[in-house]
Amino acid sequence: METASRVELIVKGNLPEVPSQYIQPPEARPILDNSGDAASIPTVDLSSSDSVREAIGDACRNWGAFHVINHGVPIHLLDRMRSLGLSFFQDYPMEEKLRYACDSTSAASEGYGSRMLLGAKDDVVLDWRDYFDHHTFPLSRRNPSRWPIHPPDYRQVVGEYGDEMKKLAQMLLELISESLGLPCSSIEEAVGEIYQNITVSYYPPCPQPELTLGLQSHSDMGAITLLIQDDVGGLQLYKDAQWLTVPPTSDAILVLIADQTEIITNGIYKSAQHRAVTNANRARLSVATFHDPSKTARIAPVSQLSPPSYKEVVYGQYVSSWYSKGPEGKRNLDALLY
Repeated sequence: METASRVELIVKGNLPEVPSQYIQPPEARPILDNSGDAASIPTVDLSSSDSVREAIGDACRNWGAFHVINHGVPIHLLDRMRSLGLSFFQDYPMEEKLRYACDSTSAASEGYGSRMLLGAKDDVVLDWRDYFDHHTFPLSRRNPSRWPIHPPDYRQVVGEYGDEMKKLAQMLLELISESLGLPCSSIEEAVGEIYQNITVSYYPPCPQPELTLGLQSHSDMGAITLLIQDDVGGLQLYKDAQWLTVPPTSDAILVLIADQTEIITNGIYKSAQHRAVTNANRARLSVATFHDPSKTARIAPVSQLSPPSYKEVVYGQYVSSWYSKGPEGKRNLDALLY
């Protein structure tokens, strides 16, 4: 079980400066007063059947990300998922939290943790973030006894939330396929059985936000990510050589195209490079739901979009490289280009 220090404990120590292992190299540090606004990020109304495929295609081609509204997920479920996540981080005593500690020696292990990458302890800059990762699909991976027992509806809500997110992810993968003129099942068949993780990320206030990142620059490894955030803000997308802050929207869900979908679509649609910045005054919370292939899946561009620009990759090998070498933007994906 992981026993390393949590960011929450560092904050409670009232240190005037962040520990050295959290300080980003100068080239990676955020310029907090100089980021653009991603208010122009596309919003797709999923109830607009006439234009939805064209709108999704434009968003995937130009942004790799978009908000969806009228998505069919009950708004009260989004709100409850946020409030339950916040309750775990703010209301649980630390000794109770540590009962759910994840295995820090294994990538994306279930439970409560802080450290994402698996490199040697001295050569990895740490993110200013604590998190709780839930394994929710396939159902054979879903074991609610590993999740918090309080509040009493925590486990039920996480299960319902996972069910709704999977349905939405499958609908979106169909629409993304159709936006390319492919059969609706093309991307989902290329992905295979969906593996879903729900990660609640908690970013405590940081005494030196100009030196740190809540989450370093990366694109997500899998097929598609669905994200909600609170009203604090801090998520940024990299577009046209600048970082743009994504404004929080309580009822919308942010869709992030991930690396395997970039490969499957032969680079026509790009995965979204993003990061999280911190602030000195308010804690921030987000909930990301990842939809990934199985570790044994072989991922390659679909045959209709030839000639292929990316080499075939076994997803488990891709994941191992990502966690051991670190993302550094999209370098693991770029390494697959012919």
